[in-house]
Order: sequence, then structure tokens, then C-alpha cells
Amino acid sequence: MEQPSTSTPLTGAVRELASHVVSALTGGDHSRLSAGPAVTVGDDDLGLAAVRVLGADVLLPSVLHRTPPAPVDLAVCEKAVLAYPPGPDASPTSRWSHWAMTRTLRELGAPAAVAAPGEPQPDAGWLDDLPWQALTHQLSLLAPLAVPDADSAVARAAARRTVDVARGFVRAVRRRGWLQAAGAGRWLAVLDDVPETLGLDAGLEFVSLMGGDDPRVALHLHAARFPRSAAAAAP
Repeated sequence: MEQPSTSTPLTGAVRELASHVVSALTGGDHSRLSAGPAVTVGDDDLGLAAVRVLGADVLLPSVLHRTPPAPVDLAVCEKAVLAYPPGPDASPTSRWSHWAMTRTLRELGAPAAVAAPGEPQPDAGWLDDLPWQALTHQLSLLAPLAVPDADSAVARAAARRTVDVARGFVRAVRRRGWLQAAGAGRWLAVLDDVPETLGLDAGLEFVSLMGGDDPRVALHLHAARFPRSAAAAAP
């Protein structure tokens, strides 16, 4: 499900949910033995729709910090996956968003009825033929797939076009498209062979300064910084 671009109740619910995720990511209490604080805002229609828009990132604190999700979050995400499956005419982005959620749920212990083992990945060949501008747009919508050590056909497609993603990041910054820039930067943080001349760390800080008041931007930026800070802390 693509992110809404106009001011609606759903937009507000997505921003609120993203704010809760960012708070959980930055809270510092990440015990590997106990679940973190719940981030979901309810399982009514609006709450479930917000979960589907934010996608697998609802569970990002558990993914990055390898901690159990709050049971209520797991339950709400399971309900959202069942309530909003991609239809026969769904876009590739929607199909991949759904697949990312089911994969994350499976890895975090969801029932097989929600996330069946061995569920095939959607096709990602369409990404290879996109102009670099459109590629960056689509990858920014699929930023929840950009997590450390998470293999997917989308990640492999992005890895084949690192320079194009870097060009798209610069274009988004110049156009003040902070959400797209943050999503592209998140991909660059997990890709190899990123041009050193890009200055990704400085670019991420600039995006944070200019667009970090949007919790969706802040979420992507935290996810982008995580593997870089982990690598810097490694002995």
C-alpha cells in the first residue's frame, strides 16, 4: 500500500504510528529477553490501515534490536495482513509491502496461517528497467525491505544499481523531497559500493535537519544510521 500524499485521517494515523516506532527505536531499553513497548494505536479500521501503510516498519524495533515484539503489536500486524491482502490488480509495490510484512511476522514467530513458510517472493524484474528517477521513487516506497542482512529480490535489484540510487538520493535532496531522500538513504546504508564522493553520512544529517520533523523521515533515518553505527562500534 502506497503512502498517502494528502492530509487525511489516515495520514495522521500513519504519522502517529511512525512517531511511536521512532520512540521505541530511540528509547534505549532493548532487552533481548523481554518485549519492548507497544507502538500500535489500535485495531480499528483506521489503525489497521495505518499499519498496512507503514508495513513491516511497525516491527522495526524488534528487527533491528533482535528483541521480541510486544504481543499486541504482533497481533495487530497479523490482523492487518489478513484484513488487507493485495488484490488481483495490486501494484508490485503493494505486493512487495505485503510480502515484507509476512516475512517479518514469520521471523518473529507469527502463526503459519498469517505467514506461510516458503511464500514465494513477488517478481522484481520490473525494477531493472526503470529510469533511475522512478527506481528511487519505488525503492523509497519499499524502504522497509532495506534492513541489514535481509535478502530479497528487491535488495538484489537495488544492489545492481547503487549508483542510480545515489543519483536519486541527491535529486531528492535537491528537490526537498525529504521522505524520498530518507528512503533512498536507507537503501544506500545497506548497499555495497556506494560512491565515497556521495558523502552519505553528511547527506543523512542534512535530511534530518531539514525534514526530520516528519516521523516517517525520522524512522527511515534511524534505520539508515543503525547499520553504520553498528559497523563503527564493531571491534
